[in-house]
This record gives sequence, structure tokens and C-alpha cells, in this order.
Amino acid sequence: MAVFLLVVLAGLLAPLLAPHDPNYVDFTLAQAPPGPGHLMGGDSTGRDIFSRLLYGARTTVYGAAVACLTGIALGVPGGVAAGYLGGRADRIGSWISDAVQSVPGMVVLLIVAAGTGSNFTVLMVTIGVFMAPGYFRISRSRALAVRKEPYIDAARVAGLTNAQVLRSHVLRAVRAPIIIQTALTAGIAMGMQTGLQFLGVGAASTPSWGQMMNDGFRTMLNHPLILLWPSAALGVTIAALAFMGSTLADLVSVRTGEPGRHDPAGPDQPATGSLVHRPEQAALRIENLRVSYRAGTSGKQVVHGISLDVGPGEVLGIVGESGSGKSQTVFAALGLLPAAARSTADGIRIGGREVGGLPRGKRHALLGTEIGYVPQEPMSNLDPCYTIGYQLVEPLRAVHGLGKAQARERAREILQRVGIAEPDRLLASYPHQISGGMAQRVLIAGAVAGRPGLLVADEPTTALDVTVQAEVLELLRELQAEHGMAMVIVTHNFGVVADICDRVVVMKDGAIVETGPVGRIFAEPADPYTAELIRASQEDTETRADLDAAQDRPVRA
Repeated sequence: MAVFLLVVLAGLLAPLLAPHDPNYVDFTLAQAPPGPGHLMGGDSTGRDIFSRLLYGARTTVYGAAVACLTGIALGVPGGVAAGYLGGRADRIGSWISDAVQSVPGMVVLLIVAAGTGSNFTVLMVTIGVFMAPGYFRISRSRALAVRKEPYIDAARVAGLTNAQVLRSHVLRAVRAPIIIQTALTAGIAMGMQTGLQFLGVGAASTPSWGQMMNDGFRTMLNHPLILLWPSAALGVTIAALAFMGSTLADLVSVRTGEPGRHDPAGPDQPATGSLVHRPEQAALRIENLRVSYRAGTSGKQVVHGISLDVGPGEVLGIVGESGSGKSQTVFAALGLLPAAARSTADGIRIGGREVGGLPRGKRHALLGTEIGYVPQEPMSNLDPCYTIGYQLVEPLRAVHGLGKAQARERAREILQRVGIAEPDRLLASYPHQISGGMAQRVLIAGAVAGRPGLLVADEPTTALDVTVQAEVLELLRELQAEHGMAMVIVTHNFGVVADICDRVVVMKDGAIVETGPVGRIFAEPADPYTAELIRASQEDTETRADLDAAQDRPVRA
């Protein structure tokens, strides 16, 4: 980097450092060896080589910068969009990238040079166009990996649009590999522009290393030093960039589906579950939901026609072992299933309104406003590149239209409400600087900041120790009662169900096996699987009624 910066400074300060005008001709200096007043001697026409070398550095760095910026501007946004959105955007972007790579670049450059009068900037923009596919591939690969991260889902559930997620989270994630690619691309661009100048493309009045190499090549047998100086400068600069790129590649790890178009085959089972509220009264109502994933030429159905609902102010637990389909059910209701999944339902209602058939944009507008979401594994659902304050303030500004100061004050208030003693310090912290329990409180704060009518908590205590689990459950209870929200708790732990839920739905293999009030389910489980889950939970689990009685508070209806 020091060598490269030295070359950049030499080019920028060339008017101050150069002892002579780079185009001044002194016939007595023609092919002169190094000597007093002329550090590197003269070229074949009598111009000072050292002065031309300094000005040539300016030309070379400028050209490389134009090429890299063009490649970034064309390749990065397209690659990020293709990787994140997938489907048609991915296919079109990849086709364009492959088409550009198949074109013979040098032939096109010579045509452009002839058509523009060897305009140097236009030539470097053209080189940048041919560099864009490299940026596209790297950005696409990174976006493909990042879009599966939980913090991307968390941002979408907070109500951010695809454009906002791309700008705030995905583009930030591709920054490191783009820096690496730029170091390597700059070296390639320098080599290509020098090759063009060596062939005589470019203005003769503009000093460049390629022109100097062309002059030295014609006289190399008699005066090899004329060729040595520009060749050494170009070689050292490209080598420095190559070392920078390879070292950055060692320091930064760069990680690299299409929705089904048919209804995958699967058992057409009748709807199961219990609907206890009228459609217009339910905070959430799912009727005959099926979720399938494409597997090769066929498909696999993972949720088999289930129905459930939760009333205003009610806490519903969806419990089952891993793979039972409980999270897939919730994601289908939120509209957050991955691209490879296909869901069908007779109806999905939120707040009494049918939303299953809404356009994607209107469905997405419910997230962060009418629906709040608390994901599992709190540390992986916070973007490590941003402070806690930014991640709480951003949705409040983007979704709720608050000003920066208002959003920050709202975030500060809700952090205090969820038990954060020093909200200002936390707002300035990054995710790696806080504990798992505190991270979960941050996610809860973000979920309730928009005052939703329905709160969905997916395994909210999985990654926490027992003490912190109890604190988080108590906090969820208090917030639910305070705001009168309906709440859906997705868990595999009947202990959580006993502690917080009013009613429970038990799932196994994508179907509902039992549903009912928590007290009745614990006292008289109707299905052996339910009894097995209860036994697998902590010993002597108290029911909600026992807990309420022990704490001398009335049992909720």
C-alpha cells in the first residue's frame, strides 16, 4: 500500500515534483544517459524521462480509477440485485454478464479509439464496462449468501422494503470483497491502458507510461534505459496492487433457487386444527394452509392443511419438535417463505382482514406496523456492521416516517421499557459488544416499537440461559398485557408454553395433533405425542393457572 500510495502522490504532485515540462524537447538530450539535471536521462526525442514518468503516473492512476468506478457502478448494483432477488432478475443479469465476457475486448477498444479520436476517458470507461462482470459475479455470490442471514429476515419483518434492505444491509456486506476486486481490477486496467498506449492509441501530447515503453522498445538495443524506467514503474505498481488484493483476500472471507412454478405433489389431507374465533374478530387466522418445497422434479409438502387462530389479547403457543412445521406455518402467515417454497391457503387473516391474496407490496406493508416479529438466535439477527441505534432507528424512520431525532427518542424510550438501564450507551454499541440476553431485549424492543396488534416470537428463549429465559418471558408477558397485543409463541419447550400461553397448538410432521387451553393440555393430554413432549420438558412443569395462583394474580380468560 505504501508503494501504491507513493505512485498516486507522485502523479498528483507531478507539477510540483517534475523538474521540466514533460513535452519540452531539447535535442541535446536525445537518448542521453542519466546525469545532472536529468535524473533518468532523455528519451529518443530529447524529453526528460523523469518528468514524463511523473506525469505518466497521473495518467495511469486516473485511467485505472475511471475503469474501476465504471465497473463498480455497473457491476455491483446489478450483482447485488440479482443475488438478492433471484428469479428473473438473476437470469437477466447473469445473461448480460456472460454476453459482455464473450465479446473480444481489445477489438472493441480499438473500434472505440477510432470512433472517438482516441479519447482517453472514453477508452477507460469502455475498459470499465469489460471489468463489470467481475464485480457482478462477486456481488451476486455475496448477496446469495447474505440473503439467507437471519438479520436480513429481521430487517424485512421490521417493514423495510427490498430497496432499503439492499442499500442498508446487502451493499454493506459486499464492501469487503469489492475492495479486494478493485485492487486486482486496477492492476488489470493499468495493464490494458498501457497496452493501448503502447500501440499508439491516445494523444501524443499526454505523457503516459505506454508511450514511453513504445519509445524505449524502438531503441532498446542501443539505449535500454529508456525502456527500463516506465517498465519498472508499471511492474512495481501492478505488483503492489496484486499483493494488496491477495492479502486482503486472506483477511476477508468471501462466501459465495428459483420458486416452484407448479404445485408440488403431496398428500391432500383435510384441514386440521381448531378455529375458536369468528373471522372478523381474530388477530390472526389461518385456514387450510399447505406449504411445499420443490425437490428435483417433484415436491415435498411440509405443512399439510392446518388451521389455527388467535384472538385479540390472547397468547397462543405453537409447540412441536424440530421439523414439525411450526416455523414454516408462521413464515407463511408473515409472507416470508423462501423462494423455493410454495404456500396455498383458503384464507390468511390479520386483524380480521384477508391478506393472503394481497399484492406483495401491500402484504409487506403490514410488517413492522400491524405485525411485530421476535426471531430466534438474537445475535445472528442483528447486522454486525451497524450500531444498535441505527438498527432500531432505521425502521422507525423508513416505516413510520419519524424524523431522526423522534426515531432516536422512541428507540431510547422503548429500550428503557424493555429493561435497558443505559440506553444511550447501548444505542452506540455494536452487536458484538452486548450479551445474548441484551440482544434479545433489543429485538423485542424493535418488534414492539411500531405498536403492532400481533406479535410473533419464534423460539424467543432458545439461545439463552435459564435465568435470562425467565426474564425475557416475563418481559413478553408484561408488554403483551400493556399493549393488549395478540401474541404467537413458536417453541419446542412446553415449559415456555406453561409460563406464558393461554392456549396451545401441538404440531407433528406438518400437521396439528392437538389443540386446547394450556391447563387442560397439561392435565389431560389427548395425544401420546403431546404427553411425550410434556415429559421431555422440565420436571413438574407448572401450568399457567398454577403460576398465576402462585403469584396471586387472576387467570386470564
